[in-house]
Amino acid sequence: MKKILLSLSVLFAMSANAQLLDCSELFISEYIEGPGNNNAIEIYNPTNTSIDLTGYSINRYGNGATTGPDTWPLSGNLAPGQAIAIGNGQLDSVWVDPPGYWSLPIDPVFYNACGLHGSGIYPTPFYFNGDDAMTLEKGANIIDIFGKVGEDPGNAWTDDASAGYTDANGGTWWSKRQTLVRKASVKKGITLNPIVFNPTLEYDSLPDGTYSGMGTHSCDCSISTINEKNDASYVMYPNPVNIGGTVIISSNTKIEKITLVNILGEVVLFSSDNIISTNILSKGTYIVNIQFTNGKIAENKLVIK
Repeated sequence: MKKILLSLSVLFAMSANAQLLDCSELFISEYIEGPGNNNAIEIYNPTNTSIDLTGYSINRYGNGATTGPDTWPLSGNLAPGQAIAIGNGQLDSVWVDPPGYWSLPIDPVFYNACGLHGSGIYPTPFYFNGDDAMTLEKGANIIDIFGKVGEDPGNAWTDDASAGYTDANGGTWWSKRQTLVRKASVKKGITLNPIVFNPTLEYDSLPDGTYSGMGTHSCDCSISTINEKNDASYVMYPNPVNIGGTVIISSNTKIEKITLVNILGEVVLFSSDNIISTNILSKGTYIVNIQFTNGKIAENKLVIK
C-alpha cells in the first residue's frame, strides 16, 4: 500500500507542474475501444500554432498500475485545429502464449480510419481493453488522462456513481466496446489524477465500432487561420529509428516527395511515398523535408541509431 501511495504522489507531483489554460495544449479528443483489437487514441491541437510532437507520448497504465506504463513516443507536427487518430496496427492473427489464445487482426475499415498505427506487437499502449488508464504526456508531465491511474474498475469505467463509476455494482460500460468523443465544450486535458473518473462528464458515447469521425474533432476553441497555408499535420514513426529500420510518415494530406539531408547539407535520399528506408544510410542525425501536394512544406529531425 505504501508503495502504491508513493507512486501516486509522484504522479500527482508531475501533473501539478502541468496546470493548463484553455486551448493551450494538446488533449485526447477521441477514445475508441472497439471489437477485437480495434483500439485508438485521437489527439487534438486546440491552439493557434503548430505543435511539434517530439517529446509527447501516449501511455497505458494497465489494470490499476501506477508505474511502468507501456509507452508510444510521438514525432511529427500537428497543425492548429487538426486531430490525428493513432491506433493498433496488428494486421495478422498472433498466438499469445501464455495464456494461450489467438489475438485477431484489426478491421481494415478501422485501419484506414487511423492516421497512424502502432507496431501491432504486444504490449504497445494500443492493447487497452477498457480497464486501463491512458495518458497523454509531454516529457515528464501528464497533460491529459483518460480513466484513473492506479484504479482497476473491473471490466470498465461506467455511468454508475454508486460504485465510483467502476462496474462493481453493474452500470453501463463506457470505456469498453465504445467510441467516446470529447465534448466540444472541453478545451483542455485533465492533468490531475481524478478522485473518481466519470466518463460521462466530458465524453459523448457513440455505438461500438463507430470510426467515421476519427481524424477530425469539433471544439469550442477559436482557431486562427492566419498560418493555415504554412502548417501541415503529420506523424513520423519511429524516431529515433534503428539502422536498417523503416520510418513511416502519416498525414491526412498527400505527400508529394520526401528529401533527407545529412548534417553536411548533402541530400542523401529522395522518396516519392511516405516511407523512408534506412538500409543504405549511416547512423546520425538528418533533416527530413516533406513536401505535400497542396504546396505545404514541413521539416523534422530524424535520428538513426
